[in-house]
Formats: sequence, structure tokens, C-alpha cells
Amino acid sequence: MRKLYFFSGLFSTLSVIILLVTGSPLLTIALDKNNEIPLGTFITWIGMISLPFTIYWGFKDLREPSSKFNGILSRFLKIILLLGILWVPISYVLSGNLSSTFSERTIFQGGQLAMRWFWWLSYGIGIGAILTLIVSWISLLFKEKKTVNH
Repeated sequence: MRKLYFFSGLFSTLSVIILLVTGSPLLTIALDKNNEIPLGTFITWIGMISLPFTIYWGFKDLREPSSKFNGILSRFLKIILLLGILWVPISYVLSGNLSSTFSERTIFQGGQLAMRWFWWLSYGIGIGAILTLIVSWISLLFKEKKTVNH
């Protein structure tokens, strides 16, 4: 079952990355009659969830931590995953719409400060998941050196 979860997440992550990088026309398809809700919002949401999901299911030490350090990384990744799950609701609260558009308004919702928070959240999910992966890999190198030296 672990492999199914991992490969499903990996496929979803790679598909979303390809769609976003290529600027696929799928991203702009409207899901409502008023053309206010783009499919790209939900495609991106899938990516926000599937990236940390893939990392979680790809590394046993992040699912079942064998050390205190891996436990910290595991909790951090779970927080990133939770933020990925909550990305659309939080984005809606920040922008006031499901297309995540902002304006020059001085009020918070839909304004420039909310936009900065939106981008911090969006980049934070991806960067946080990737940093967790990199730190986990680096910790494996040190773990292997300890095993070889003793």
C-alpha cells in the first residue's frame, strides 16, 4: 500500500509541476458560469498536497521516526502537509475569491499584505517540503558515516 501511495503522490506532483511550468491552458478553464473559479486553483491545490504526501510516503524515517531528529522532521512535514490541505481555504480567506487574485486595496482581504501572506504560504509549502527532504537526505549521510566508523 505504501508504494501505491508514494507513486500516486509522485505522479500527481510531477503532473502538476508539468502543467504549471508549461502554463497549460487547463489552468485557465473556468469551473463556474461567471468565469471566477479557474481549474488551475484546484490543480495547484493537488500539487500543494501531493508534494509533502509523496515525501512522507517515500521515506520510512519520516513516517516512523527512528530518532528524535527524524521525529522533528516528521512533525514539520506533517505541518507542511496540513498547510497544503488548507491551502485553498486559507487562500480564499486572504484573497476573498477562489482565483487568488489581489488588488491595490488598503484593506487586508484581497490587498497587498494579504497577497504577501499568500505567496509566503504558497512558496513555504513547496520549499518547506523540499527542505525537509534535503535535510533528511543529509542526515542519512551522517547516519551512514556513524555506522561505518563504529
